[in-house]
Amino acid sequence: MVTYKFPATISLACALMALALAPGAASAQETLKLGTLVTLSGPGAAWGLAMKNGAELAADEVNAKGGLEVDGKKYKIEIVAYDDKYQANEAVTVANRLIFEDKVKYMIGPMGSAPAAAVQPITEKNGVITIMMAFTPKALGADKPYSFRVVATTIEISQPQINWLVKNKDIKVVGGLFPNDETGQSISEDLKNSYKLAGADLAAVELFERDRVDFIPLLTRMFAKGIDAIELDGNSPVTAGLIVKQARELGFTGKIIRTAGPATVDIVNVAGQEAAEGMLVHTPLNPERASTKAYMDSYQAKYKSAMNGFSPSFYDGANMLFEAMRRAETVTDSKKIAAEMGALKSFEGALGTLNWTGEKRYGINHQLDLPFYVAEVKNGAEVIIATCTVEKCE
Repeated sequence: MVTYKFPATISLACALMALALAPGAASAQETLKLGTLVTLSGPGAAWGLAMKNGAELAADEVNAKGGLEVDGKKYKIEIVAYDDKYQANEAVTVANRLIFEDKVKYMIGPMGSAPAAAVQPITEKNGVITIMMAFTPKALGADKPYSFRVVATTIEISQPQINWLVKNKDIKVVGGLFPNDETGQSISEDLKNSYKLAGADLAAVELFERDRVDFIPLLTRMFAKGIDAIELDGNSPVTAGLIVKQARELGFTGKIIRTAGPATVDIVNVAGQEAAEGMLVHTPLNPERASTKAYMDSYQAKYKSAMNGFSPSFYDGANMLFEAMRRAETVTDSKKIAAEMGALKSFEGALGTLNWTGEKRYGINHQLDLPFYVAEVKNGAEVIIATCTVEKCE
């Protein structure tokens, strides 16, 4: 160890400067900011919190090990979170704040399709990597090299599930309520095609504004068309819960289906266990998988609440980003990091072994390929009844 002595005439400030410049002097740990542009209030908050919390847990693990080590330096991960209120104009405001004020180059979100479409011109132009949820097929493309999607969308997962449900649960005539925005409009069209290919009919479609809470007139119109099932895909957890509650109060005894967007815990909380009994739902989670159970336990320990099924995807997405930084040997060159992230193969995450796909459909392999399942809600909990790939459920 080298000891430095300074004449009394040298100020303390000079002494500290000399120490800082001395060979081998320790430098303060640097901070790496990860932004979250998600919905933290209103009907979509359960999803936004799931995204933010997933990123936080990934950051916690890295920081507990002394930080993210990249090219011989360690960085403390700092989460910078903002609420976009599920609104495109608010998302643009938040994106500008994150990029130009907070100097963020890496972002969890956007969550919704309309917010994603609104902010992508900004994020792509400025080389900001986004790890998003947005279900719209327009969210990915060869012209969007910085955009990654870490959840399976209706396009990827609806057909095998609907094929299985129509065959095994005798579904014939379906009604669907969808938000009247980019997300809902896109999903309703995808589902029409999927039910038709499976031999059923999405015969009744009702579009509504996202802040709506009274669905009785819409449900009444759908029931008049003789539906035997209601499709909930595309609705936020709280909205879906209200639809289930009001449908059962009106006496609907048919099947209630949700082929994408994990939200069972929130639906049960809003609709009640009795109303939600027998729901047939998509889930990306298999609690019997050790890595998934470990994540669920960590989530419960930190947040003292049940976990929305989207959360592990963003924990895995954040860890894939960190691994890409390690391989790129930089935390500043987002172009190089994006290339390394897209090149990751057989990444072991909370959800299992993960790979990228999507080139055939979107022109770029930035869609995460995830295992998924069909579950039936029994006594308020999901019970897996089919295991699925993009080809089939069985």
